[in-house]
Amino acid sequence: MATLPESQALLIDADDTLWENNIYFERAIADFISFLNHRERSPAEVREILNDVERECIVSHGYGLHSFEHALIKTFERISIEPLTPGLHQTIRGFARTIAEEPVQLLPQVAETLQYLAERHHLILVTKGDFAEQSGKVERSGLKQYFSAVEVVADKTVSAYHEVVGKHKLVSQRTWMVGNSPKSDINPALGAGLNAVFVHHNDTWILEHEELTTAQPPSRLLVVKSFAELAAHF
Repeated sequence: MATLPESQALLIDADDTLWENNIYFERAIADFISFLNHRERSPAEVREILNDVERECIVSHGYGLHSFEHALIKTFERISIEPLTPGLHQTIRGFARTIAEEPVQLLPQVAETLQYLAERHHLILVTKGDFAEQSGKVERSGLKQYFSAVEVVADKTVSAYHEVVGKHKLVSQRTWMVGNSPKSDINPALGAGLNAVFVHHNDTWILEHEELTTAQPPSRLLVVKSFAELAAHF
């Protein structure tokens, strides 16, 4: 793709696009499954049940640590022979709390790439989940200075992208959603008539996996291996 001649609007995802996120959840899940040590179900079977419970909790509690904590507790209640005592409840909550204590670890060359892009284009950070939780990560990341706005949405849907575009008076054909999730970042953005950049990440959350939609003209889809590659295209 040739360098774009005019300023573009880049809507940029946060978790697992700018900084590590899912690796901490995976670590907590592994610790939870090890703690559970189920006699009849394999770790893979327990994980499948947890995935199903997480889908249920997203509907009732949205995205974020609060929802994840509920999913761990509900999974324990669903498959454990033991009753959920106050002590066990606190132990299970602890698996989720460890994630909140993790520092914001930027992915390679993110800050340098954002600085380069911010001098040439209009950057808006678009993330989903709990407002306080996501806003806190943005503040701690040290990256807020590169964005003209931060949008924390409950979910990334076609209508959510339409709302962001309308709110900031963006031109769809010059607007790109940049992220690592086909399900949340790429496919609904293309569905909203925007362009999209899929940034590969080795540890994208399994519930965000989905086949990439084919971009329908005039929308365009760009696939890159790292965030730093954006500087070569924008």
